[in-house]
Amino acid sequence: MDNGLSIDTGLVRKILTEFIRSEIGRAGFSRAVVNLSGGIDSAVSFALATAALGPENVLAVRLPYKTSSADSLEHAQVLIDQFGCPSVTIPVTEMVDPLVALEQNMSAVRKGNIMARVRMIVAYDQSEAFKGLVVGTGNKTEILLGYTTLYGDSACALNPIGDLYKTQVRQLARDLQIPEVIIAKPPSADLWNGQTDEGELGFTYENVDRLLYLLVDQRYRPEECVEAGFSEKFVRQVVERVRRNQFKRILPPIAKLSSRTVGYDFLYLRDWGT
Repeated sequence: MDNGLSIDTGLVRKILTEFIRSEIGRAGFSRAVVNLSGGIDSAVSFALATAALGPENVLAVRLPYKTSSADSLEHAQVLIDQFGCPSVTIPVTEMVDPLVALEQNMSAVRKGNIMARVRMIVAYDQSEAFKGLVVGTGNKTEILLGYTTLYGDSACALNPIGDLYKTQVRQLARDLQIPEVIIAKPPSADLWNGQTDEGELGFTYENVDRLLYLLVDQRYRPEECVEAGFSEKFVRQVVERVRRNQFKRILPPIAKLSSRTVGYDFLYLRDWGT
């Protein structure tokens, strides 16, 4: 891969496992909870967590809806068996459907957002029961594009793969020995029948990762990206998505009144001199 997106998977694996171990330990925990969808992103976060904490300290949570693909459950179980972690399976249909039934002709996006938020409610309930922190599964591409449900799949205590583009997650997945059937299948949030990420976005991860790498990591101006070979329409579309979804990437802004405002002047425990 000659577009700047190639990673040293061994080094990345070492950094991310230590990140998980350090951040969870710093918070006073030794366990983790991962919503395991059967997709590549959750598979990679799950594998990293087991390497960092030991398989007995990572709870895999499967959360099928009535329209979920059978492959999702099967692939998640393959990972559970491979890594030897405890797991629970909690169907979310009876939690989601009463809210969906309140309004006729609800859009698929609204239904998907409800599903994502219900799944995170369950994850955090399991977090309390298992006494482990929720490990996130969102990659850098999704975060930049805002292709995530706020307080749904974006909610977590820590996110080990949030600085890896989707194509980089695929590289790391092979290093972690994630089964090829999971790596190769079309990415999907599995929110409705036939839904795929790339179908909904309107472009491939491979193409948008190349563009985002130039815009974000290399600080190219949009016109320079056009000169590099991307269509002006595509560049404008991606730039607008990144700008429009900034609110999803930050904590809610607090109106500043004092000299020590949380999120502005008071950022870390070391602000107390510790």
